Amino acid sequence: MSAIEFVIQHSLNNQDIMKLIILTAAAYLAGSVNFALLLFKILGKEDPRLHYSGNAGTTNVYRMAGPAWAAAVLLLDIGRAVVIALLARYALTPGAVPWAGLALVIGNRYPCFHQFRGGKGVANYLGFSAVITPAGAVVSCIAWVCVYVLKRVPFIASFAMIAVLTFGTIAACGYRPAAITGAVITALFIMFNHRANITAMMQSGKEKEKTDTD
Repeated sequence: MSAIEFVIQHSLNNQDIMKLIILTAAAYLAGSVNFALLLFKILGKEDPRLHYSGNAGTTNVYRMAGPAWAAAVLLLDIGRAVVIALLARYALTPGAVPWAGLALVIGNRYPCFHQFRGGKGVANYLGFSAVITPAGAVVSCIAWVCVYVLKRVPFIASFAMIAVLTFGTIAACGYRPAAITGAVITALFIMFNHRANITAMMQSGKEKEKTDTD
């Protein structure tokens, strides 16, 4: 390899790293905008984190404001994730793409704009993955419905969805080690966010009424 080729390759690597840093930071900040909290402020309602599960996600919005507003929050979450995924596909190498999704989910869970108390990242991960693996997203939704019909436990159905999305993302990114690592960490992080549900089910044999999925 000539000195010029080495410099060019090294420069491209640095560019890729810089793009990854910028996009993951942007993804985290985007994820930190919690539409449920903003919506409730506009509607003059109390902070959803003060009621039911204490989670600022779609399910609590449904409980407190009804299905229409819950659907609005869900669509906003998914739409925001789609934008980040499109940017990631355009700017990042395939192996780096899942890391932008991880940053988005972390922002949704620990939003810097809302005292680091947010949602659990399921809707955001679905929206992000829908761009990366559209077929995987469709199959994941079917898996969610099937598991929910069988178990009637939302978070278990969400785990099935996350598993399908993870495998789909890994395949779409060419089974690259970096992509596998990023996708698996994201899945484990989302499951970790549901630890209260898991603990409650282990203790009582069923999901607590006050816990939710998103």
